[in-house]
Amino acid sequence: MAVTGFRSRVVALTVLIATAVVAVLVVVSHVLLSRVTDADAHDLAHARAEAVAANVTAKGGQVVLTENGSEALDEVAWVYADGRLIDGNVPARMAGRVEVLADSGRSQTASVGDYLLYARRVPVDGHQVMVIVRVDLTPYETSEQRSLTLSLILGGLTILIAGGIAHLVVHRALRVVHEMAALADEWGHHEPGRRFNLGVPRDEFGELGQTLDRLLERVDNALADERRLTDEIAHELRTPLTVLRGEAQLAQLSGEPVPPKTVLSEVDRLDTAIAAILRAARARADEGNLCDLRSAARRAIGSRAVEVTFPARTEVAVAPDTVVSLLSPLLDNGLRHARSHVWITARDRGDSIVVDVLDDGPGFDPADVERVFEAGVTGGDGYGLGLPVVRRIAASAGVKVRAIADGQGHVEVTFPAAGAAT
Repeated sequence: MAVTGFRSRVVALTVLIATAVVAVLVVVSHVLLSRVTDADAHDLAHARAEAVAANVTAKGGQVVLTENGSEALDEVAWVYADGRLIDGNVPARMAGRVEVLADSGRSQTASVGDYLLYARRVPVDGHQVMVIVRVDLTPYETSEQRSLTLSLILGGLTILIAGGIAHLVVHRALRVVHEMAALADEWGHHEPGRRFNLGVPRDEFGELGQTLDRLLERVDNALADERRLTDEIAHELRTPLTVLRGEAQLAQLSGEPVPPKTVLSEVDRLDTAIAAILRAARARADEGNLCDLRSAARRAIGSRAVEVTFPARTEVAVAPDTVVSLLSPLLDNGLRHARSHVWITARDRGDSIVVDVLDDGPGFDPADVERVFEAGVTGGDGYGLGLPVVRRIAASAGVKVRAIADGQGHVEVTFPAAGAAT
């Protein structure tokens, strides 16, 4: 229905525009033709008057015509001398108007019914001579009416043809959209991973298909990302819950209370996992993209025993909560594996600020520098969720994070500098 409605609106708009254009052209052509026919009628009247005036002369004190052997001319041309008709036969229905023109003594035109009257003064010494001619306007008006009728017929045909062409063109153009909609509905039920794959865009609809393919790809990746996160969360939260359940069942069988240290340890692991998940969620909803790195690092450290070696003020193009969400799991990881000391430093590279989170622990195995960011991979008693969450937050914020195998615990986080972002 939506496609049909759009097609109807396009065709209706095309017909409306074509009608307006045809109407303007018909009016303009009719006005121009009317002016041309009027000019032709006046030219004919002037030519007749000139022909008659050339034969007017004075002999013996009287005005006479040197030659006039045409009875037809007597019906359309009349000569008055000193207010008296000396040549021609004036029809009774226009005699009064002709006499008024003859008495006026000046050249002028007038209309009587379907006739054009033209009065021309002829200079003859001592006499007032007027030549009056008439031109029948009926052929000109008939020509105008026929031309107007033909213009209206051709205009109507033009409007119909324009509407038909618009219908065909829009139908062919929207067929691609209709097919895309049908394919999308079918994929939604059977093949959600399919794409339109229209190839190199040849028109706007090809560009639309390419844009939708990219959008579907991002949506598919986002859904897969969410599924992986859900799996990771379920996997990592199940471990401490399983420990608590086992301890509780063991205590139930033995009749002894569950050791508080075990309960607190597993609850801490749950709390840390949930805190990391919440930080990841908040990082996606953050607004604003500038913060003081030193201040954000202090928030991430909190009460932890971590040494900070930062410049006095370093701004990065990342939201404060995102910085905290990135550094907190790294500090937890460092404190968990350090022998005695954890510290963070910052280096300015011009377009980026590099933060190094270091500890004096055993560090990363060179073969595991990438695997440590996979869920469930841990080098000690951790739960394997912190570093995967860090990688996920960093990717969404345009931050690079990598583990470095240099004989100590070392994770490098590269933030875009505020000046470079601007």
